[in-house]
Amino acid sequence: MKKILLFVALGALVASCGGKKEEKKDDGFEVSRTKTEETKTQTSEGVPVDLDNKGVGPIENVAFAAEIDEEMAARGKAKFESICVACHMVDKRLIGPAMQGVYERRSPEWVMNMILNPDGMLKEDPIAKALLKEYNNAIMLNQNLTEEEARDVAEYLRTL
Repeated sequence: MKKILLFVALGALVASCGGKKEEKKDDGFEVSRTKTEETKTQTSEGVPVDLDNKGVGPIENVAFAAEIDEEMAARGKAKFESICVACHMVDKRLIGPAMQGVYERRSPEWVMNMILNPDGMLKEDPIAKALLKEYNNAIMLNQNLTEEEARDVAEYLRTL
């Protein structure tokens, strides 16, 4: 009887250890990073560059001075480092796009409207919708900044 139990236990051990194949799950997500002729006017994220789009929100016009306002930029840097770095890095893609060179891709109005009104932008703005799709539906949360705080962050982004 002990021999039979030992044989059954040994057989179960052998059966459980061998022949298991790992299956690759198809989650329906695929990213293609190859560049084509049609992506030449797009950012590295694959989203079109649009400097004319002002976005959806309270900001209709932003006029940057020729010189960067260092005091404003310092306040903007502090605000960026306290809330934005959770999703954005200066020069690398993270949960959200890299911020370096943002004004080569977007208008200042668009940037400030995205900061102040991300919910409305994600619902109505085609660039914001494309970025949402590009970044796996990672929604930018409303940080409830004032226009002055958003302007400070916008000034800081000029320094990058």
